[in-house]
Amino acid sequence: MVTPSFHDDGSKIFSVIHLDSIIRLAHLLPIFGEDQVSSAMNCYNSLDLFHGFYVNRFIDHHAFKLAS
Repeated sequence: MVTPSFHDDGSKIFSVIHLDSIIRLAHLLPIFGEDQVSSAMNCYNSLDLFHGFYVNRFIDHHAFKLAS
């Protein structure tokens, strides 16, 4: 499970990473709560609407080896 990080004032912690440090993409599955998902959710705001995500390590055999 992964969750966003925040500063003490509530603002999000962002950092820039070098492209050479990226090994693979991650397939994130949101952790749904009890409420209905907003119909306004789209690919641009979905990371802001959920408080946590599961990393799908079963997406392919390469991801499984890295995440296991």
